Amino acid sequence: MDLSQWIAQHARHTPDKAALHFEGRDIGYAALAGWIDEIAVGLVSRGIGPGKVVGWLGSNSPAMLATLFACARLGAIFMPLNWRLAPPEHQALLRADPPALLVVDVPFVAASAAASIAPPTTACMALGNPVPAGWQRWDDLPGRGLLPAAAGNADAPLLLCYTSGSTGRAKGVLLTQRALQCNAANSVDMHGLVPDDRVLTTLPLFHVGGLNIQTLPALQAGCTVTLHAKFDADDTFDAIEQQRITLTVLVPAQLDAMLAHPRWAGADLGSLRMISTGSTQVPMRIIQAVHARGVPLVQVWGATETAPIAACLHADEALRKAGSTGRAARHGALRIVGADGRDQPSGRPGEVLARGDNLMSGYWHDPEASANALAGGWFHSGDLGHLDDEGFLYIDGRLKDMIISGGENVSPAEVEALLLEHPQVAEAVVVGRADERWGEVVVAVIVPQPGATLTRGQLIALCEGRIARFKHPKDVLFVDTMPRTALGKVRKDDVRRLVADAAAPSGVTPTTKERMA
Repeated sequence: MDLSQWIAQHARHTPDKAALHFEGRDIGYAALAGWIDEIAVGLVSRGIGPGKVVGWLGSNSPAMLATLFACARLGAIFMPLNWRLAPPEHQALLRADPPALLVVDVPFVAASAAASIAPPTTACMALGNPVPAGWQRWDDLPGRGLLPAAAGNADAPLLLCYTSGSTGRAKGVLLTQRALQCNAANSVDMHGLVPDDRVLTTLPLFHVGGLNIQTLPALQAGCTVTLHAKFDADDTFDAIEQQRITLTVLVPAQLDAMLAHPRWAGADLGSLRMISTGSTQVPMRIIQAVHARGVPLVQVWGATETAPIAACLHADEALRKAGSTGRAARHGALRIVGADGRDQPSGRPGEVLARGDNLMSGYWHDPEASANALAGGWFHSGDLGHLDDEGFLYIDGRLKDMIISGGENVSPAEVEALLLEHPQVAEAVVVGRADERWGEVVVAVIVPQPGATLTRGQLIALCEGRIARFKHPKDVLFVDTMPRTALGKVRKDDVRRLVADAAAPSGVTPTTKERMA
């Protein structure tokens, strides 16, 4: 069956049960199923069918989820866009892979400039009020008409999510309905999901973490999902206490905000069975602080390419295996391989490989990258890790240069290319620096042109409006030369050490202060 049948089945058996709770109102399973059918009819009227792409730019909303299920009904592809990106970044995605239809939340219409950057072949519609002049209303889609026969099947592509690559070019990860079904089964096993669970979603649905770790699996299991448009610590505490939430996903940056909040010590967390976390390495201080409140903190490991649950802990393992990301997911397998491609014994690090029906079918329009990433039927993650003698995975670092800041991927190559546009920059190397709140922050190391009078502020200003703020360098170091190998290649490990050693308590290095003077 296609994913929309998850909702239809619950509509038949528990029609009045709340599927979604959003902004103070409940949407029952029967109402959600009817809404999905209405959207499917409307999409067909706009020429959307098997293989057609529907783009979505907006905060978390029931309409977003209903449209994804409608795409599943039609065999279409749903493409959620990261609203944190800058207009040029949206333009690059939309021009490279034009969707047939782009839906934009009214608050993002001006910021995204979607109508002006979308290709002429893309129809643009606005969700919400007031609808800007010249825009078509999403709510005006005809909801009545003949509903076509279900076109979705297990091997039909459904979800197209973009992830930053080490080359600086975002890659579209294509996930089939089978991959999402397998991931949901992994989640049900990981969380012990039952229909009585009440799930809170605060992570953005444009990430597989927000969409697939709990949200879609909870709807498959017949749970009630409380959906927040965006994360807010106070609202999260309110939901946990008032809605008696049993499960939620919070990445380390969100957990840090919760831990720093005055309500943390006294909040009623008694309803929580566990909190799931991941997206980056989780500091032990966070693990200990959550366990001290009597709530198991359960880690998950994976990537957009794995939908994302490839390894996970269970609640009864969370304390005993604190720091581990768990064993292979129920319907998958893991390997640790050395540079020679051979399996490593327990305790010895190597690249983490994953296999299962939850893997992507490939990168959108990039067969070469797909073949490399899925060589031998395994996803080659680029992460460095090891297994203990019980098969529990520990992530030791990354083979790739990717920076993960607050759960967001940052490609150093992308930021470097932008910094090199400044005429006074001779060389730019971007690396991550460990940060207690964000996991990592972006730091730029710059070799100025001879006689240049560069300042940190000038380089930060260069990024403004060009790339998302989480990609902006939080610190800038100026050096005379880059450390290089005998063949002239920049030694990034030495650059990282330089950045770590130069960090001052103020967050600004002495070198930077001198340049800013």
